[in-house]
Amino acid sequence: MQKTLLVGLAHPDDEVGAAGTILAQRARGDRVVVVWLTRGEMTEALGPIPTAEVAARREEQGRRAGEILGVETRFMDFADCSIDANPESAHRVARLVAEIRPDALLTWGDAWGRGMRHPDHQASGKIFRDAITLARIAKVVGPGQPHRAPVPVFTYRGAHSTLPAVAVDVEPFREQIHELGRFYRENIGFGNAEWIDRRLRVTGEPYGLRYAEVFDAWETRGGIVPSLLPAELDDGEVQHPDREAGA
Repeated sequence: MQKTLLVGLAHPDDEVGAAGTILAQRARGDRVVVVWLTRGEMTEALGPIPTAEVAARREEQGRRAGEILGVETRFMDFADCSIDANPESAHRVARLVAEIRPDALLTWGDAWGRGMRHPDHQASGKIFRDAITLARIAKVVGPGQPHRAPVPVFTYRGAHSTLPAVAVDVEPFREQIHELGRFYRENIGFGNAEWIDRRLRVTGEPYGLRYAEVFDAWETRGGIVPSLLPAELDDGEVQHPDREAGA
């Protein structure tokens, strides 16, 4: 049965850090939907042009990145560098989650390194994680239908994380990862090939993999996997029960 992976991020180009994992999921024949909360309009990489023009160009870049990865792409209209993880934001994203009906979420987590700790990254991760729960509530997502199926969460892994780690073998997708990197390097100066290769090698080494991407597994077991989905919930944790019929 086809699965759906929701990748919830802040800016176009955030997906570079999960490109191999996205491609691995697509190789299974699964659906991947990448959602960016902003258009990344605060970047100075495009020169001194109006913010509206930057936003339009960045949105086009996101669409092209989606074509390279073979995924669906969506943009929301949050303001770059001003994302606020408040209830209103989570409710808005919950309605989108209920529409997409994902089987897992990949998003930003808590991080300490420069870049990863960008306020938008931290806020967008919280919004998407909150939205997964809020999407279960009919009065939040109405008139749409609530999405009450389990949606295990995976997040970009920071250097000091103590959560279980799940490592995805991305060696088969190295060329496509670099294609995405080249695209962004040509357009915004981000995606150096040597940096990408080094990151994948260093990440994979502890797992005996030549190239890997590693994420925090919030509700599933850690270990080496070919793709994030299908995912089994950790049976060592007692899961929250579903409401009984008629209650």
